[in-house]
Amino acid sequence: MTSMLNSLPQTNYNVEEIRRDFPIFEQEIYGKPLTFLDSGASAQKPRQVIERISDYYAKEYANIHRGIYYLSQLGTQKYEAVREQLKDFINARSSKEIVFVRGATEAINLVAQSWGRTFLKEGDEVVLSQMEHHSNIVPWQMLRDEKDIVLRISPIDDRGNFLFDDYEKLLSEKTKLVAITHISNALGTITPIRDIIRAAHQVGALVLVDGCQAIPHMKVDVQELDADFYVFSGHKMYGPTGVGVLYARERLLEAMPPYQGGGDMIRSVSFEKTIYNDLPHKFEAGTPNIAGGIGLGAAIDYINAIGLDAIGAHEERLLDYARERLKEVKGLNLISRADHMGGILSFTMDHAHPHDIGTILDQDGIAIRAGHHCAQPLMDFFDVSATARASLGLYNTMEDIDRLVAGLEKVNRIFA
Repeated sequence: MTSMLNSLPQTNYNVEEIRRDFPIFEQEIYGKPLTFLDSGASAQKPRQVIERISDYYAKEYANIHRGIYYLSQLGTQKYEAVREQLKDFINARSSKEIVFVRGATEAINLVAQSWGRTFLKEGDEVVLSQMEHHSNIVPWQMLRDEKDIVLRISPIDDRGNFLFDDYEKLLSEKTKLVAITHISNALGTITPIRDIIRAAHQVGALVLVDGCQAIPHMKVDVQELDADFYVFSGHKMYGPTGVGVLYARERLLEAMPPYQGGGDMIRSVSFEKTIYNDLPHKFEAGTPNIAGGIGLGAAIDYINAIGLDAIGAHEERLLDYARERLKEVKGLNLISRADHMGGILSFTMDHAHPHDIGTILDQDGIAIRAGHHCAQPLMDFFDVSATARASLGLYNTMEDIDRLVAGLEKVNRIFA
């Protein structure tokens, strides 16, 4: 197996210095050093993000967009500056294409309920992949039940590879949307997203990309990808929970009706008529997660200071090392075996349920995920109820992998 990150340069990556930025690693769990291997669910926060949020609440707090006094205008300026950061971070054409949401789940629901309810009709087809997170399945099922659209599922092979030829066969003039992951949260498979988008556009379909697992690990350029919608969550990229991003082409957002009604998404209101606000505020009803947005800006600064190329190269080396070390564990069945992978490894063991694996590792301070990872159709495909999943972040080390392997050997001693 190879990674799509092979072209990244070797770097003088000082992971120990980086770890010192994360206060959570200063503590022990059950008297053991914390080995955190669950960044795919939610990444830890550096001191720079934590302190920026604290400073905002302590020194700058006020509601934004509405006040004419100093603190309100300062908060508005800081919050809107993050929108500009995000535009540059993913190379959007305009900050009007950056919509703040609570997370990727809300972003997908926004597209389904606004664009989907408006433009999809009975018989139209939406293509998903076998690897999708529930948040990129359920909103389309809800729309199917309401609008009688058709969901088509693009298959994978038993190694977790996306089968592009089979995907192309699903596309037709009936295809109106492809909603697909960039990197699978349950497998780590990197999909051939550029080719997926190109093929969809050839039949006139739009493409929504779930970028949650990609955005903290690789450079994403939405113009180069030619994506129509791209969604991600702040908490997976070392930022706060409760804030995320919907990128969408400006012309699409202009044509879409508001998702929610209330303050800040209006220009004027009477009992007879409401005139909606300009983009992107048309989709941002109510008081936003101001501190979350500002904290997300600090997370972007943090990632940029290290560099996504350096982060990607470090994580690739960890992934290669982990795959080799896991081969030493007797009875371990690696589910994540795709040709192109990010830093996620899902596995089962012959004599231990994933929940038991997670519980035993936890006693040694090792945090992994165990369960269906909000990807039950994928678990059904592999004929398992759950897997254990180790996911990597910019702060992980070779020693973390060694502790994981030692912990799995302990599981074998207990159950074998």
